[in-house]
Amino acid sequence: MLRSTLAQQGTPVYSVAWGPDSEKVLYTSGKQLVIKPLQPNVKVLQWKAHDGLILKTDWNSVNELILSAGEDCKYKVWDSYGHLLYSSQPHEYPITSVAWSGDGELFAVGSFHTLRLCDKTGWSYALEKPNTGSIFNIAWSVDGTQLAGACGNGHVIFAHVVEQRWEWKNFEITLIKRRTMQVHNVLNDAVDLLEFRDRVIKASLSYGHLVVSTSLQCYIFSLLLKNGAVRQVTITVIQCTEIVEIALDQKGLTNERKIAFIDKNRDLYITSVKRFGKEQKIIKIGTMVQTLAWNDTSNLLCGIQDTRFTVWYYPNTVYVDKDLLTKTLYEKDASDFSKNPQIVHFVGNQITIRRADGSLIHVNISPYPVILHEYVSSSKWEDAVRLCRFVKTTATDEDQTMWACLAAMAVANKDMATAEIAYASIGEIDKVQYINSIKDLPSKESRMAQILLFSGNTQEAETLLLQTGLIYQAIQVNINLYNWDRALELAVKHKTHVDTVLAYRQKFLEDFGKKETNKRFLQYAEGLEVDWNKIKAKIEMEIAKERERAAASATVRASVTVQQ
Repeated sequence: MLRSTLAQQGTPVYSVAWGPDSEKVLYTSGKQLVIKPLQPNVKVLQWKAHDGLILKTDWNSVNELILSAGEDCKYKVWDSYGHLLYSSQPHEYPITSVAWSGDGELFAVGSFHTLRLCDKTGWSYALEKPNTGSIFNIAWSVDGTQLAGACGNGHVIFAHVVEQRWEWKNFEITLIKRRTMQVHNVLNDAVDLLEFRDRVIKASLSYGHLVVSTSLQCYIFSLLLKNGAVRQVTITVIQCTEIVEIALDQKGLTNERKIAFIDKNRDLYITSVKRFGKEQKIIKIGTMVQTLAWNDTSNLLCGIQDTRFTVWYYPNTVYVDKDLLTKTLYEKDASDFSKNPQIVHFVGNQITIRRADGSLIHVNISPYPVILHEYVSSSKWEDAVRLCRFVKTTATDEDQTMWACLAAMAVANKDMATAEIAYASIGEIDKVQYINSIKDLPSKESRMAQILLFSGNTQEAETLLLQTGLIYQAIQVNINLYNWDRALELAVKHKTHVDTVLAYRQKFLEDFGKKETNKRFLQYAEGLEVDWNKIKAKIEMEIAKERERAAASATVRASVTVQQ
């Protein structure tokens, strides 16, 4: 039974495709492509796509990109808003069929005596010339390893995706048969074969490992081993929707590892892999990001943002000092990369980028940030400072960037002496003064809490102080941050310094010419007279207690060392 008529027009509809969300339909109308929502009273999107009649279209549910083919002898790639991403050169004959593979990484193009395999960005991997007449329809297998074509001469042709190749540093791996891969080490010309029981569906080569997925199993091979080794890898999955690309950094302890990902809006985020009971902080560090990659040996991250190529020399800066993030970036114009470039590798100080036409270009960045990461990971702080000073004398443009990276790295590793030098070198005098004030604190716990506050970890700083019995210091932290409700809550709970909180609150309101309206503060302030001399005496007593505790703790540590 006819449920509804989506469109009525004077031109034939040669092709139709469901949208990724199954709530829209894409169809052809002469030279136009039309996206028709199924909901009533929703605007229809329509645009001129070809100079001739459109014969075929397809819409992929993974990458949400649209293919179109026409009598103007071209095939084109569009986004779901009708923006042109790729247009082929005119062929000899009309393009009669196009079809996406299931994962959206490849698509096939059919024409008269022609079958072409293309990358999702449009450029061609392979071209075959079968004697079939026009190929009117193409259907991919579910695993994306083969396709079938309906031909004008009455035949059905079958094709397999073969001779796929992956490269990483000195290794070159080729899928020579459906179940066989050849591993070639170009340094010593050694060749090895990997045989699989089932056909290979997908593979990836990077960071010294080869990942192979067959129809039934997944293998992880280490390139350092001749025969490879299968290992199980477990990563905490980020529970977010509409993520289009994700990448894991390659260095550091498990609890320090970071994941970067791009969402549907092309915003770039970074988060920790594991937080061990703490809430995961997901922070945005970029916008309009098309592609990204981590460095192979150091935690540098590169990406292409709109028309800019960007390298985040130390992305972890957002967790340490957000103000420094822009000073730790390297940026250059990316207009030479053409539309929709893809980052292939980021090895050492060289980034390999594939342009929309399939050509590879290489971008070199400064080698100094990688060296700085190596020094810091080995706790060679003096060498790191010397490197930054050397860069200052040889490359002025990099001077501020290197010092900013070192400042953030030092704070992250709690080396405040190095942080003070680095902040001073970039003119952050207020932060130098704050670091100096941290040095004067009597106890290790107070200094650690202030370092956590410096990095914006307020809750962790308060927890540390409370766990070590420094109740007043925890209350004072909240007073300094104007967290009045929390400060009063702690004072009441621990039955100490309630008058201190009320006194500072009263002074705060007087400075701004306001009256107290908080019912809880009014309740505890009733009948209370502020005596600042008494409050100052109590604060001095707390500081004296902390000094005594710190001195006693230092004595115990010294005694243990002598006994050992």
